[in-house]
Amino acid sequence: MKRKIAFIGCVAAAMVVQTGPAFASSHDPDYEVLAKDLVSPLHLAVGHGESVRVSQDFAGILSRVEHDGDTEDVYTAKKGWEVAGVEIRDDMTYFLESIGAGLGDPAALHGYLKSIDSKGDVDTIANFADYERKHNPDGDQHYGFESDVSDACLSEVGALKDAPPAMYTGTVDSHPYALAIRKDTAYVADAGMNAILKVNLESGKISTLVVLPPRPVTLTKEVVETLGAPSCAGFSYAFEPVPTDVEIGPDGWLYVSSLPGGPEDPSLGTRGAIFKVNPWNGDTTVWADHILSPTGLAVADNGDVYVASLFGGEILKFDSDADRSRFLAVSTPADVEFKDGDVFATVDALPGPPAGPGAPAPAPSGRVIEVDLR
Repeated sequence: MKRKIAFIGCVAAAMVVQTGPAFASSHDPDYEVLAKDLVSPLHLAVGHGESVRVSQDFAGILSRVEHDGDTEDVYTAKKGWEVAGVEIRDDMTYFLESIGAGLGDPAALHGYLKSIDSKGDVDTIANFADYERKHNPDGDQHYGFESDVSDACLSEVGALKDAPPAMYTGTVDSHPYALAIRKDTAYVADAGMNAILKVNLESGKISTLVVLPPRPVTLTKEVVETLGAPSCAGFSYAFEPVPTDVEIGPDGWLYVSSLPGGPEDPSLGTRGAIFKVNPWNGDTTVWADHILSPTGLAVADNGDVYVASLFGGEILKFDSDADRSRFLAVSTPADVEFKDGDVFATVDALPGPPAGPGAPAPAPSGRVIEVDLR
């Protein structure tokens, strides 16, 4: 996923981790493993008969997993391309495919919404890179320090190696990452644009529903001293909101998970959030926050929301009042779906590091699991 700005990630190991509110404990349910040995299974969708589509994002593969465990690759992207968010409607599977801008060259940016039918025929519906180059939805949105920041802070940040810009607006960057579909409209979470887009499935026309608001954090004395910019203590830095999933709730509103830019660990606190977005006018509110690395979510028929906390090692459950509890402890859960009373998830989604210098990369270990709630 998007890794534009890791402002203080290099000091995470030295920091005192801030924590969010305590979670109510719960008994972890049993689960069934439907598929294993997958490469970076970051997204899934569940269709009729609990047939699953799972994207092995970094490998650029879209796979079908049947309920008996039979797994078949149905689409493979060109080398270096990523296959991401996926949705199923009747006999049609919709998915996202992209490649980033090489060396920051906007002309090298590509991203598409595509469909594949039961015969394997693929159609391209929408072109997100062209839309971003033309419109850049967050191009007017401010990130970084506010205007009240001191000159001393700006000077110290400017002297840091690999530091992000002290102040900037949204750059030309598109990373279509997740989608949800209602009737003839696809809602796409673009982690490069920091926006939720609407796509007409018939015409392919794209429009911006909303640019998510920045996620500011006040820099503590401990953080800035470790970083080497002590004059920045007390000033606020607005990180990018980075949407990671979008789902449609029973109330018709969109639920959007956000993994803020910057360190993808707890060094600045548990800063992830769930937004609710009005699909008719784009009005946006923070529905739940203080979540560590929320990368996928699902909304049940009764309004319960399940959230995959990638680096938190758990799937959380929120009731309709946003009260949370732990649903399931599991290693690196990336996505979660709800279907007919069952919860599906991708787990062990990120491979571990090599055993040592020169050692081969670990074998793929990603899995798709199912929890029967009935």
